[in-house]
Amino acid sequence: MPAPSRGRRTGPTHGHPNPYGPLHRALRLLEAVDRHPHGVDTARLARELGVQAAAVQELAETLECEGYLLFDDGVWLLGGALTVLGQQNREQLVRARLHRRLADLRDELGAAVYFTRYHDGELSVEAVSATDHAPAVQEWVDFRATAHASAMGKCLLGQLDHDGRRDHLARHPVARLTSRTITDTEQLLHRLDRQPATVPVLDLQEYALGTVCAAVPVTAGATVGCLATSLPATETHRLRAAAELLSLRAAPLMLAMAV
Repeated sequence: MPAPSRGRRTGPTHGHPNPYGPLHRALRLLEAVDRHPHGVDTARLARELGVQAAAVQELAETLECEGYLLFDDGVWLLGGALTVLGQQNREQLVRARLHRRLADLRDELGAAVYFTRYHDGELSVEAVSATDHAPAVQEWVDFRATAHASAMGKCLLGQLDHDGRRDHLARHPVARLTSRTITDTEQLLHRLDRQPATVPVLDLQEYALGTVCAAVPVTAGATVGCLATSLPATETHRLRAAAELLSLRAAPLMLAMAV
């Protein structure tokens, strides 16, 4: 019997803005610089890309900070970070950049942040950034078995196709964790189908009483991932703003993961 499909959901997101626009603009800028092996100035990049020079300058400076671009004698050149593509230290470089990004975001939010992936049919927490003042949620039931109840789990399931979701839920049946947990599989699938790709996924004490969470998708290459944060239920009023900030920071994180 063939293995069940675990593919990512595809299809249009009519009426919703493209959450990956900043990443696409960064990639187009890198491609434009690559076409000029001896360097290119900001004004010419602006003309080629059809973007205002100030916007090109701001994006190029961000890429310079990450090592993707180098500014030398008035022109932009590809930076050293691109030279390590395919080399043995790629994974270490990506992980170090990921942890740095998460720590910055944790401090900006004043809350713990998480990066998770859906890999080989399972949820995997790849990195957590937390402190005593921004503690992580206590994993009182294995996150891998409770994707139906957590913001990050539902965010990952939402990126799968219908067969992929049913396969996961067949292997990890829904279970009641709190009085707020959805325990009807069809109701859960219906909600996942109706969840807009650009709207953060929330967990309002579905996984653990006293904790609320938000998650947004992070897609880099073949990675099905998400960026999430958790807050005490007493700070639920902060969740909307935290979710909006996650959405803003998702694209730079994607760029960091794309090295």
